[in-house]
Amino acid sequence: MTAARGNAPARAKVKVGAAFAITVAFELVDGVFSEFHRLVSENAALSVELEPDCLRFDVLTPEYAAEAKHVFLYEIYRDRAAFDLHLASEHFRRFDQRSRELVISKTVLAYTVRENAKIAERT
Repeated sequence: MTAARGNAPARAKVKVGAAFAITVAFELVDGVFSEFHRLVSENAALSVELEPDCLRFDVLTPEYAAEAKHVFLYEIYRDRAAFDLHLASEHFRRFDQRSRELVISKTVLAYTVRENAKIAERT
């Protein structure tokens, strides 16, 4: 037996807006990949765990590099304000301070997200 629609609980309408994304391309000092990767992976994991509006934080590394010198980050936040909170977080400030000497260059780009994703079907 199914409940009549009139008896279903009211659901709040969720405003769907564009999310905010950031990409960061790092070029690393020779021989520091392992240390940098440890630091950035910790920052990514803490961002997803501790920041409710950090929706995604991926760390990409070259697949075939013998000694990697590049790391690429792809981060998605609910909005720009959520990213600003990320920048003020203790784990980000700690990462930023500890990784500075390991980086030759850093390119940061900001984006508006218009998502096109496959949704997993539920059985």
